[in-house]
Amino acid sequence: MRSQSRPDFHMTNEPRRRRATEAFFGRRQGKPLRPLQRATRDDLLPRLRLDLASPAPANLRELFSVPVDGVRLEIGFGGGEHLLHEAGRFPDMGFIGVEPFVNGMAKLLAALNENPRSNLRLYDEDATLVLDWLPSASLDGIDLFYPDPWPKKKHWKRRFVNGKNLDRFARVLKPGGRFRFASDIDTYVNWTLQHCRDHAAFEWQASSPADWHTPYEAWPGTRYEAKAIREERRPAYLTFLRC
Repeated sequence: MRSQSRPDFHMTNEPRRRRATEAFFGRRQGKPLRPLQRATRDDLLPRLRLDLASPAPANLRELFSVPVDGVRLEIGFGGGEHLLHEAGRFPDMGFIGVEPFVNGMAKLLAALNENPRSNLRLYDEDATLVLDWLPSASLDGIDLFYPDPWPKKKHWKRRFVNGKNLDRFARVLKPGGRFRFASDIDTYVNWTLQHCRDHAAFEWQASSPADWHTPYEAWPGTRYEAKAIREERRPAYLTFLRC
């Protein structure tokens, strides 16, 4: 997801976690949803949405109606291109997708209405609520692709990659789990490299100077990435290992 709008300081509707969002994302909605989009959302989202009012299962595999070998999390999945691709590519892996932008969630749900995925769960609020809800060492991977860059220096504190969230990542990732980050904004790429370098739990996985400009294996791309490339902004793809 990408937005330059003012952040939404609404209160989450989770009764056990009533606090303001931490303002890592911008606007919540673009164009009004069409009637079919609203109907699809109202039908599917309640069935797929994580219930953070209940304790998380000790084994996250219980969240899925099909057997899975592990669980991955994607934060800010935009229109869901990558999330759907990975859920189809790895049917034996469970996926949790978080996206507070209403239109992005509606786009994904429309695709799921046509092609359901039993290995996918969703959440439509602040991703930090999910991270705080998850059990320790429960995730095999975390993906954060093209997050809001907050390019102005006075807004850098709103970037999702920060010390507190890296602590959250370190807690929920299994040893050997991967944190993957992609962005076309040089300052955010450098910011992420510096923060992960300074965090004892993460080690950058790169064996050659070209690695960080090489897309991930079977990378499907996103609409935003295509736009960035057209505008001659070169994406970077970083992978950090949970030590």
